[in-house]
Amino acid sequence: MHVYVTRRIHEAGLILLKKAGFKVTVYDKDRIIDRKTLLAQAKGKDAILSLLTDKMNAEVFAAAGPQLKIVANYSVGFDNIDLKAAAAAHVIATNTPSDKVNESVAEFTFALMLALARRIPEADHFAKRGKYHGFSPTLLNGTDVYGKTLGLIGAGRIGGMVARRAFHGFGMKLIYSDMRPNSILEKEVRAKKVSMQTLLKKADFVSLHVPLLPSTRHLISTKEFALMKKTAFLVNTARGPVVDEKALLKALANKKIAGAALDVFENEPAIDCDLSDNLELKAFENVILTPHIASATEEARREMSEIAAKNIIAVLRNKKPLSPVGA
Repeated sequence: MHVYVTRRIHEAGLILLKKAGFKVTVYDKDRIIDRKTLLAQAKGKDAILSLLTDKMNAEVFAAAGPQLKIVANYSVGFDNIDLKAAAAAHVIATNTPSDKVNESVAEFTFALMLALARRIPEADHFAKRGKYHGFSPTLLNGTDVYGKTLGLIGAGRIGGMVARRAFHGFGMKLIYSDMRPNSILEKEVRAKKVSMQTLLKKADFVSLHVPLLPSTRHLISTKEFALMKKTAFLVNTARGPVVDEKALLKALANKKIAGAALDVFENEPAIDCDLSDNLELKAFENVILTPHIASATEEARREMSEIAAKNIIAVLRNKKPLSPVGA
């Protein structure tokens, strides 16, 4: 059986696939696979190990052929897969959920919060440009994280891991907005469930941990920024379109919020959401931009690779996958 991998990934999963006796072909360029190549390479494959940058839909399933049994997404999120089309084509879809991966994302989220509050990227640029000429009591003053209020929009696994770091490490007050109450989080870190409007009004830091769904697209837009404190920071390590970037740009330009840190963008890989205007996220010193690397640790990437491979091995051996997702 033949597995196609749409991008170079950690070798651990590829080794598992080869040991299982499968032929493995990996896209030979270290960039997002173009559509024409994906459709051509999908033909005749029994499994596709895809990335979140690959749109896996009816067109791909038809190009692959009826022998295609599984699309294993190398990601916790799976909004790039048309689950209804997969079900219609009798293709199993899987993802790579893992506490190890979640911990990496939570760790990175908190790193962004600290970097924003203490203006670390600004200070780094300042020093490297040769502008430091001696200590000053007013130089690049930031804000404390300790004791502040963290508002979590989405209190699932990653949100919970961020909350524990905030509470145990920095004595932060925790509020959260979610469809369901999280009694464990409420007990462990005294988190309080509130409406999203209340959260936005009270939080010093707003951190997003929701999947991309029709209901969460532009969840944070003009109305939401208007509710936030002028001293508050926004952190997004979830999915780019959860934030209306045009509204964010206007909020930053009008100093409606103190700053933002984004690891994901509305029109990835483009960072500028609208080339027709003069507003750019890159122009703001109080904005931190990172290239979708929240889970980019050796440990997490290895885990993701192995989970994706194990899902493929199970399905091609007519067994249940570890982490199926469905419409």
